[in-house]
Amino acid sequence: MAPGGAGLIVSSQTGYMPNALTDEDEIALALTPTSELASLECLDGSKTPNSGAAYIVSKKANQLRTRTAAATNWAERGARINTISPGIIVTPLAYDEFNSPGNTYQEMIDSSALRRVGTPDEIAAAGAFLLGPDAQFITGTDLLVDGGVIASLKSGKYDLQVH
Repeated sequence: MAPGGAGLIVSSQTGYMPNALTDEDEIALALTPTSELASLECLDGSKTPNSGAAYIVSKKANQLRTRTAAATNWAERGARINTISPGIIVTPLAYDEFNSPGNTYQEMIDSSALRRVGTPDEIAAAGAFLLGPDAQFITGTDLLVDGGVIASLKSGKYDLQVH
């Protein structure tokens, strides 16, 4: 990456969902060298008892590790790095989820402020902003683009059950 450059990692709104990580766990996830991540106690299964919980932790780790990289490796290169966390976006994966058992996606949409799914173009526009000249003072942050799903979850309007 050239000095003045920018990188963008696409994560997920899932990184904002409730999980069993402590502040200490988050610090360890953010700072542990990649080769040692598998040895972290918080990843031994006790805090990720099922695939849903593990997915949440993996997306949280994306955000945490990008924030750390922004202050270290990328800063040393004179470059910026951020993450973007899309909500439910109209993609083939979303259609698969809509056709799977349960109503989790629809419940999230119905409880959100905008009450709709997002589009790939909306995510691309947010990404273009983070990579462009208007965001030159932004690094090490995550941009949540979810139509208000996480706000609904955090306010108690929506109760997510991780199975």
